[in-house]
Amino acid sequence: MNDPLIIAGTSYTSRLLVGTGKYKDFAQTREAVVASGAQIVTVAIRRTNIGQDANAPSLLDALPPSEFTYLPNTAGCYSADDAVRTLRLARELLDGHDLVKLEVLGDPHTLFPNMPETLKAAETLVKDGFKVMVYCSDDPIQAKMLEEIGCVAVMPLASLIGSGMGILNPWNLKLIIEQAKVPVIVDAGVGTASDAAIAMELGCDGVLMNTAIALAQDPVLMASAMNKAVVAGREAFRAGRMPRKLYAASPSSPTTGLIGG
Repeated sequence: MNDPLIIAGTSYTSRLLVGTGKYKDFAQTREAVVASGAQIVTVAIRRTNIGQDANAPSLLDALPPSEFTYLPNTAGCYSADDAVRTLRLARELLDGHDLVKLEVLGDPHTLFPNMPETLKAAETLVKDGFKVMVYCSDDPIQAKMLEEIGCVAVMPLASLIGSGMGILNPWNLKLIIEQAKVPVIVDAGVGTASDAAIAMELGCDGVLMNTAIALAQDPVLMASAMNKAVVAGREAFRAGRMPRKLYAASPSSPTTGLIGG
């Protein structure tokens, strides 16, 4: 806990947040989440049963809220009104839980965020007492606007949701990180462990992923790899990398004071 992730005043030891969709069943979901070391798990309210259907298996049984912090999200919402309505339902289902992930999508093909609707929904939700973590484009200006509205974390995409393309614009992420006073968590586009490590080395406060783990050939093993990658990337960021030097080779061993020299 000497380097906790703090979101809305709560400390977490893990900087990896994971989704709960796309697994073959709830048993595999639990196994992967445990292997990831994640403490915060996202759940798509429109796609996952957390009590809406009393006759179907519930994620709450596989991942009890007593063990994990739930982050209900608005996956599948394409308007501010729809997103707000969905999160109000989540608050009822989870007994007043107010930490949520807002995402308002622009189209079903790219799943790119609709930023005007995202900003509108964020303003409503913050006024309604929600602690809003928000999926957004990697636009530094709009990320700042979301922070000023009162969002507790901004979550710019690395690349398109589910693409596995990794971080396509590290420069914009750096701009967002440098100006932000709330956690910056990369959301969407991570494909493998090196992508997660790079995000952390850039200075991101955390990484959220789902597809990269759930659709790996061995989801549980990939979850373990992501756990290690996030830890390693954070440690590398804190340590501070050596400066890059073009055409200025420097031997690892000293060249003076050699034995027999």
